[in-house]
Amino acid sequence: MTTLLAIGDFSRMTHLSVKALRHYHDMGVLEPAAIDPDTGYRSYATAQVPDAQVIRRLRDLNMPLDQIRAVLHAPDVGTRNAEIAAHLERMERQLEQAKASVAGLRALLAGPVTPAKIELRTIPAMTALAVTEIVNASDAHEWGAAAYAQLTAALAATGLAMAGSAGALFPSAYFELERSEITLFFPVLVPDGAMLPALPPGPVRWQEIPATEVAVMVHEGGAADVDRTYGALGTAVAERAIGVEGPIREYYVVGWAHSQDERDHRTEVCWPVFRTAGE
Repeated sequence: MTTLLAIGDFSRMTHLSVKALRHYHDMGVLEPAAIDPDTGYRSYATAQVPDAQVIRRLRDLNMPLDQIRAVLHAPDVGTRNAEIAAHLERMERQLEQAKASVAGLRALLAGPVTPAKIELRTIPAMTALAVTEIVNASDAHEWGAAAYAQLTAALAATGLAMAGSAGALFPSAYFELERSEITLFFPVLVPDGAMLPALPPGPVRWQEIPATEVAVMVHEGGAADVDRTYGALGTAVAERAIGVEGPIREYYVVGWAHSQDERDHRTEVCWPVFRTAGE
């Protein structure tokens, strides 16, 4: 025989508030065992206590409710464990990002970034394999990893070689609105007079990356504190009054494809400028 509990008793037994239990019911995460048709009072079965305890622990781990629902309604143990493992992996990535942010804050509090060498450079037009998509800034890292894999596969299919480091174009809207079209590209060495090979189905396409004049500063390390390099480079460009409109470029001289240790990473940040003959 099923023993039913009033919502208050169930709340005390599970340490989930009545408000939370009602919300979990509305969201389809934890359905009451019975609902009185006249009063609307919810009743829970003692057998639901373990599920409520699982919900509480998963919420402590900041798992979204839709994922908790998937865990509780999983058809088998393997599916359930895969959902939990995926969330733990996301938490581990967030922890690494938090550690990087803490390290960046400590470095910032220690003093301004030491001005690095700034190079004025003419970047010629280049033929490239490219992936372009509207991306939220918060999703840029995961999008970039997927786009990099797509470009790598497409490059292998062409049989051609890269003509430099992978790069990306970031328009002003990316920084101002935290959402914009981003282009990740591989410069490709195409023999003179050769036809561009056909590409496999997918988002990768051939694109001509235009020539540009830029001020370049090398960022050493991961992306968590790349804003410091942007700040130093942008300041130098502003003080010289040579900045112009146009996307900022990044070239990944040493990136994830080369090293899993972010301390080894080297990114060329390229700010568009107007150069006079005397510069």
